[in-house]
Amino acid sequence: MAKTLVVGANGTVGSTLVALLAAKGETVLRATSKQAQKAGEVHLNVATGAGRAAAFAGVSRAFLLSPPGFTNQDELMIPLVDAAKAAGVAKIVLMTAMGANADENSPMRKAERHLEKSGLAYNIVRPNWFMQNFNSYWIASILAEGKIRLPVGTAKGSFIDARDIAAVAAELLTTNRFDGQAFDLTGSEALDHDQAAAILARESGKKIVFEEITPEAMLKGLIGTGLPQAYSEFLIVILGYFKAGYAARIESSVETITGKKPIAFAAYAKDHRAAWLG
Repeated sequence: MAKTLVVGANGTVGSTLVALLAAKGETVLRATSKQAQKAGEVHLNVATGAGRAAAFAGVSRAFLLSPPGFTNQDELMIPLVDAAKAAGVAKIVLMTAMGANADENSPMRKAERHLEKSGLAYNIVRPNWFMQNFNSYWIASILAEGKIRLPVGTAKGSFIDARDIAAVAAELLTTNRFDGQAFDLTGSEALDHDQAAAILARESGKKIVFEEITPEAMLKGLIGTGLPQAYSEFLIVILGYFKAGYAARIESSVETITGKKPIAFAAYAKDHRAAWLG
């Protein structure tokens, strides 16, 4: 039976992807950076390369992404593509980010190009900003102050639910209908952060507002949480792209691939209501 390796299997997208593939009757191998302890797990430390060759043994398809906290995505992903090819993997779905193809010299684009030239069947998915950022990265200030504090002004973003990203990946991994194509993934509506905050406030019954902060204040806060300097600076750059309007575009890829409309932000807010209540 075909076996699918999922890198980032414990993450926001990967955990849902594993469940969706299992529901389809697929055999899933979950990559873990720690020593494998459970059935269906395999050790693979993307950052160090430990376990790389062994992880792909007997694998037919693979879902790849770069772990958060790193800006050298090409140096991490290219060896994975090469290891997959050497092991006889038939298809790879690579997740990067919307806008990765805007600069041919960016690390993510270099990883994409390497996959495109690998000779393997592939898809590339480039999701926009996750809705789940609100209940993870931005949740501390929401709970402590009732504020979403970001340097993004009044710009809008077509936020996407990670569950839709996983649904797209599950479909692409189990069909050849879209082989060789790259897809930008967005929600079906573009909201600014005032609108997003209002939806969260309505769902929670609490006062939640958006507060504009400077990039410098954001950078200081990111570093203060323990994020590496380089990665924190990278986040400031892409938040600047958001403020410039590059995240507002709406694409129909989710519905094209899955046959379903993307999850609306209001539905996401309702499903994660417990997070806003703290």
